Amino acid sequence: MTIKVALAGAGAFGIKHLDGIKNIADVEVVSLIGRDLAKTREVADKYGVAHVTDDLNETLAIKEVDAVILCTPTQMHAGQTAACLKAGKHVQVEIPLADTLAGAEAAAALQQETGLVAMCGHTRRFNPSHQYVHNKITAGEFNIQQMDVQTYFFRRTNMNALGQPRSWTDHLLWHHAAHTVDLFAYQAGSPIVKANAIQGPVHPELGIAMDMSIQLKAANGAICTLSLSFNNDGPLGTFFRYIGDTGTYIARYDDLVNGKEEKIDVSHVAVSMNGIELQDREFFAAIREGREPNSSLRQVLPCYQVLHALEQQLV
Repeated sequence: MTIKVALAGAGAFGIKHLDGIKNIADVEVVSLIGRDLAKTREVADKYGVAHVTDDLNETLAIKEVDAVILCTPTQMHAGQTAACLKAGKHVQVEIPLADTLAGAEAAAALQQETGLVAMCGHTRRFNPSHQYVHNKITAGEFNIQQMDVQTYFFRRTNMNALGQPRSWTDHLLWHHAAHTVDLFAYQAGSPIVKANAIQGPVHPELGIAMDMSIQLKAANGAICTLSLSFNNDGPLGTFFRYIGDTGTYIARYDDLVNGKEEKIDVSHVAVSMNGIELQDREFFAAIREGREPNSSLRQVLPCYQVLHALEQQLV
């Protein structure tokens, strides 16, 4: 059976999904939704997608569409996830699931009602580097004592990863911190029981804090320190240092080194070295097998509960 999928959001991240899906058998992108029809058609032509629209509801009305991947602005995620589920479509929504706890809870509750596959793109669970560490943990060979994480960008104007103007504003807490909050609890195998946050000045035009510091503690005693900035003029991205009882690992996206910066081969961890492709493979496998996916809405909901608690400290 070929899974017919629609993709909403033909920007930088949507294109990453299209590139990943090209490598997955028996999956066909049949509809592409974007705000700018001309640009969306250009992307659709490149990837051989027949149907193009600027209206998600138009796509949801197409009977042959089995599933939807949402790569749209953060503020739309919860509502669009609900729309997909109500239309009877499986859905994968890019991180974050929502920008409020109420939105995340409503989406998770609707998934339980429908029984459809619904997952959120917490990509760090799927990157080969983090999978390698996770496998060590589940095998009892490594236990986290501390995670030290830096999420750094240079984004003083509203531009996306391709250097194009954004139609929405990014957020350090509800978007970028979500990756680490979820990953820390997932890798520690223990719920977060204490969380603290402080932030720097709010940008006068973007209306968001450009710098933030977060501390987390899991029930098993593991701790995490997360530094986030949109002001960093240097290497961009998120870098994770795992300090454990039997070693130290540093993960940079899909790459991994030990504490002495010696490269670790993670090519054997999964069928691909691309975390986005692996995330999509899990989504389609869960649909085929009728099971809960890794990074399901139920599994990631505690992350958004922690983000909500942190937000209350930043008011």
